[in-house]
Amino acid sequence: MTIKNRSLIRCIPVLAGLLSLCALGMSHLKADETEQKRLKEISQKISEAIDKDQDAEAVRLLSEFIAIDPASPRAWYLRGVYHFNIQKFKESVSDFDHYVELLPAAEVKLWERGISHYYAGMYKEGAEQFALYQTYHDNDVENSVWRFLCMTKTDGIEIARKEMLPIRNDPRIPLMEAYALFRGESTPEKVLEVAKAGDPAPEVLAGRMFYAQLYLALYYEAMEDHEQAKKYATAAWKEHQKTQGISRYMWQVAKIHALQYDKKEQSETKPAQPAVD
Repeated sequence: MTIKNRSLIRCIPVLAGLLSLCALGMSHLKADETEQKRLKEISQKISEAIDKDQDAEAVRLLSEFIAIDPASPRAWYLRGVYHFNIQKFKESVSDFDHYVELLPAAEVKLWERGISHYYAGMYKEGAEQFALYQTYHDNDVENSVWRFLCMTKTDGIEIARKEMLPIRNDPRIPLMEAYALFRGESTPEKVLEVAKAGDPAPEVLAGRMFYAQLYLALYYEAMEDHEQAKKYATAAWKEHQKTQGISRYMWQVAKIHALQYDKKEQSETKPAQPAVD
């Protein structure tokens, strides 16, 4: 499966969630006409907010929707996505938890919750989510790497590396080389070399470079080289705003990862407040 097709897999849950939210309204409940009309209006506004990248507004509108229809799994899922986008990570996890309560069969596929776990500092829960996802799809380098990242925070690099989820042959270039990197069997330079190999068309190269840059950023974070981590996260974010064929969810992860470093630097350079007598 190509990068483009695999990227679509990672985008489909958000798109399907929005479409079902807009089309379904409260059809599964005995809602009166006023509530049905209001839900349709809110759904339309949610769609408009998402089209305009107004993530905070999307969260506000989804909260309105949930207040009327708390039994809608898709509403909770979408609010989890957009809470993540505005860096409300614990709120994102909570929304995904509600989604699973309403739709238990979705838990095995919910890699998005694992990423929210990571940024919320819930590393044990994140590792468990990615281990569970492996039982659904066992040939995804990204899933293995994210479990590794969670485990480095609780068990250290050596144990995380020893227990990396096995991946046979993820076809997305250069992700198998990135997998080797996290296993201690390759180098950042080799990942970039593999991404550029074979004289790919510009749009193919751009997609490869996005994944190379994102996973180099995450590798350097695990190695505690924060300067390099920020460099590659920023490149994955700013150089690929219009790159076709990549997961927009993972592009959002790159953006958030870079912004986390900006927030940390701002907090470290903020002048100390004068002591109050």
